[in-house]
Amino acid sequence: MTKSEIIELIQEQEVKNIKFAVTDVDGVLRGKIISTQKFLKAIEENVGFCNVIFGWDVADQCYTNTKVSGWHTGYPDVFATIAPETYRKIPWENGKPFFLADFSDSNTAAAVCPRSLLKKIDAEARGMGFIPKFSAEFEWFNFEETPRSLHSKNYQNPTPITPGMFGYSVLRASQKSEFIHQLWDDLLDFDIPLEGLHTETGDGVYEAAITYDDVLVSADRATLFKTAVKEIAAKHEYIASFMAKWNPQLPGCSGHLHQSLYDLEGNRLFFDENSLNHMSELMQNYLAGLLHCLPYLLPFFAPTTNSYRRYVEGSWAPTSLGWGLENRTTAVRVITNSPSSSRIENRVPGADTNPYLSMAASLAAGLYGIKNKLPLEMEATAGNQYEKKDAQPFPKTLAEATEAMKS
Repeated sequence: MTKSEIIELIQEQEVKNIKFAVTDVDGVLRGKIISTQKFLKAIEENVGFCNVIFGWDVADQCYTNTKVSGWHTGYPDVFATIAPETYRKIPWENGKPFFLADFSDSNTAAAVCPRSLLKKIDAEARGMGFIPKFSAEFEWFNFEETPRSLHSKNYQNPTPITPGMFGYSVLRASQKSEFIHQLWDDLLDFDIPLEGLHTETGDGVYEAAITYDDVLVSADRATLFKTAVKEIAAKHEYIASFMAKWNPQLPGCSGHLHQSLYDLEGNRLFFDENSLNHMSELMQNYLAGLLHCLPYLLPFFAPTTNSYRRYVEGSWAPTSLGWGLENRTTAVRVITNSPSSSRIENRVPGADTNPYLSMAASLAAGLYGIKNKLPLEMEATAGNQYEKKDAQPFPKTLAEATEAMKS
């Protein structure tokens, strides 16, 4: 909807207040409820937000080694732009209107705003004649806990909603059908359509695949998905966790990214019937760029110290650089079964990523390969990537990954 259509709708419905949110660097939604009067002014003139959201971590601990935020700045307001196209209603809050915002129009915050960064990379792709299509899939664990009960346990030994390893279980999902059906229905009504939802292997763990769309739409949905799942879970007195690795005895939680390019007329560009493995030259360039950049962009896909505990051999998470056709042991899985399904799956990101940053990094890496016409020189892995001892390993810690990115 356009700005004028949104204003007219809000006035017609006599809405008392609305909720809006921005995302910080960690992908956490930081938001406010504001009156309709303030919203109508904000959508025309932007709305102030303390710049501390770009100067603290997920526990609200301030850090000072940044130019944009810190005690040295006095923590002034930066001005967020409400995105009218993100309008939706929150089903589990009686249809309260909700909007996302970013700092694209800000002189100081735009450079560090995750959504603004993705918009910049998306615009670059479109300037090259491409429409990037992405989708995210997330794994997450669910626990029979509340914030208070988990705090009383010192955040240790949470109780999963179901016991035992039971991937793709119809039985387990049926036992929690009220929760699962509300997830599906409320997410759809919140404009987060799912392609699939099922149990994964692990105690109380589920996986959801979000329907693919233009990259910015997909990043909005992926970001909102994690918070929405947590809020819906809380209605059932569950805690949903997107930690990359909460238990060393269980598989971790991924945030895989599926991606492809279309031309401006909507034609798919990754499939070529006459090429080896049906991979077009453009797809090969994109894949080569992704493989080239991955070791240096790892903090975008593994942003916390906990992220690196997920990269364990035999745990469905990649541990080294490599790609393969329909191979789930490699960092990058290539699917070329048909023109309509041809895509690249980046299996490196964990569920703890900021979707705006992970999608921006993955897309930028692919575009790097196209701009430089990088040839796909790395051979595909057939079989178990974990057994390839000559493969380039990923950094083992966030410190190593950060140094690689800095260099």
